[in-house]
Amino acid sequence: MTSAAPPRLAGSPATLVIDGRVDADRALLVPRGALVHGCADILAEVLAALPAGIGRVDLDMGDVAFMDTAGLQFLDLLGGFSHRQAVPVTATNWHGQPLRILELSGLDTTDPLRATAHRPDPERNPEPEQEPETEPPAAPAPPAEQLHVLQEEVDQLRRAIASRPVIDQARGVLMALHACTSDEAWLILRETSQLSNTKLRTVAAAVTAGAESDGPPPPPEVRAALRTALARLRR
Repeated sequence: MTSAAPPRLAGSPATLVIDGRVDADRALLVPRGALVHGCADILAEVLAALPAGIGRVDLDMGDVAFMDTAGLQFLDLLGGFSHRQAVPVTATNWHGQPLRILELSGLDTTDPLRATAHRPDPERNPEPEQEPETEPPAAPAPPAEQLHVLQEEVDQLRRAIASRPVIDQARGVLMALHACTSDEAWLILRETSQLSNTKLRTVAAAVTAGAESDGPPPPPEVRAALRTALARLRR
């Protein structure tokens, strides 16, 4: 049982694939890739394909490398499925950037579906004389301010992914010109950025362009900061 997203655009996060298996009455789902636009639709297809009478659904999120606010819709869908089918659902093993998004959303980072993970089975524990308790939704929508913070962080991560090639090139230039290690080249770039109050990507682009035979030299403030960073490294 596998569901995959359509091919992704160049430069965008990896698309989502959900592998799964059913053992007795338990389904184990393993999403791989990114929880971005369209992830809830992919999950809906997988949940719809589960056999009738499933008693538990567990998701191992360890292979999810990126998540934006669409991931909250993914969690909402899981919570709704748990309530409609009256089965426990868990989503565990979060790490990296997706874990940070859960933290910013105020969700349980161990299992954001904890509220639905231990629901009593109404058939096994009938209590007709009592009013059923209303449980909170699995993934409450964060307030607008929190969503804004989330979106800003996601945008920063996307920019970081896009800028990585030019930064790697600049590190290679510094390593070749100044006989430094990759880590030292990174520190030089970062310190130059801070000293010159210039974005890291702009510093990296200037260093890379300046290494060309007919390339323009870096701006004066970047050159001065670069000299200072190199001098500190040599000390």
